[in-house]
Amino acid sequence: MSWNPRTLPPLAGKTFVVTGANAGLGYFTSEQLAAADAHVVLACRNPDRADAALAALRGRVQGASVSTITLDVADLESVRSASESLLQFPRIDGLILNAGIVHPPRDRQVSPDGNELVFATNYLGHFALTAQVLPALLRTPGSRVVSLGSMISRLMDSALDDLQLETGYDLWKAYAQSKIAMQVFGFELDRRLRESNVGGPDGVQSMVAHPGYSISGLTPGIPGVNEPTRRKRVIGGLQLAIGAQGKHQGAWPIVRSAVDPDAVGGQYYGPRWLTRGRPARQAPTRTSRDAAIAARLWSRSEALLGVPFPA
Repeated sequence: MSWNPRTLPPLAGKTFVVTGANAGLGYFTSEQLAAADAHVVLACRNPDRADAALAALRGRVQGASVSTITLDVADLESVRSASESLLQFPRIDGLILNAGIVHPPRDRQVSPDGNELVFATNYLGHFALTAQVLPALLRTPGSRVVSLGSMISRLMDSALDDLQLETGYDLWKAYAQSKIAMQVFGFELDRRLRESNVGGPDGVQSMVAHPGYSISGLTPGIPGVNEPTRRKRVIGGLQLAIGAQGKHQGAWPIVRSAVDPDAVGGQYYGPRWLTRGRPARQAPTRTSRDAAIAARLWSRSEALLGVPFPA
C-alpha cells in the first residue's frame, strides 16, 4: 500500500526504544518517531553523544518527549543493566535494534565477553536485549521488534557456520554475517512468537528492515549528530548518481516497520528501488528465511548467553 514517510500515524502515548540512537539511522528514526508524538528512549553507548542527540532532537522537534539510557550492545553486562531499566517502563511499543559497527576493524577484535566484536555488537547483544526486554513487549498490545538488516545480504551470503570467524577473519565477511544473522533472527523470532501464541497483531510482532544505500554525505548536517566533512559531501554527491540517499531517508523503512498499522510480523521493508526511495515491502533472501540456519543460530546464541530465549 502507498505510504508517506513524512505523515506518520499519531503515536502519542507510545514508547519506542532505539539502540544506537545518537547518530545516523538511529538518530533519524528517533526524530521521526518523536515528531509523531511518541516517547523515544535513546539507547546509546556514549552518554555524551546521547546528550548531544537529545539536545539536537529537542531543538528540531518542538515538544519532543525523549530520554536516554546507557547501552553498549557489545557488552552483555551493559545489556543486562539497560534491560533492567527498560523493564521499569509500563509499556514498550517498539524495540528497534539499530546499533552496530558499520566500518569493522581490519583485524579481528573481541568484545568484553570474548565474542568477535562485530558479531557481538551487531547481533548477539540485540538477541540478548530482546530476550530480556520481552516481558515489557508482552504487556504492550501490538508491540513490535524491528531488526535492522542490510542489502549486503544480497551481495554476500553465509550459512553462519563460523559466527566467531575463528578460522579466518575478513572485515566484510564479519559485517555481512552480522547483518544476515540479524535478518535470520528477525524472521525466526516472528515464527517462534506465533508458535508460542504471543505473536500476531494483538501480541508481539517481529519485522525486518534495511536502509538501502544510505550515507552521511547526503544526510542533513546536525551539530553533534551528523557533521560530514566537505570531502564526504563531494563523495556523497557523486554517489547520488549510483543510487545513494541520506540516512534520514534510510530511516524510513525502519519507521514504517515500527508504526505502519497495516504491516504484520514477518514482513521485510526497504527502499522501493533497493538502494533508495520510499519504504516498500520487499522479498528477503532465501538464507534469511532458512529454517535450518535459523535453528542453528538460535541454539548457538542461547549457548553463548547461557540462558534460553523465552519464546
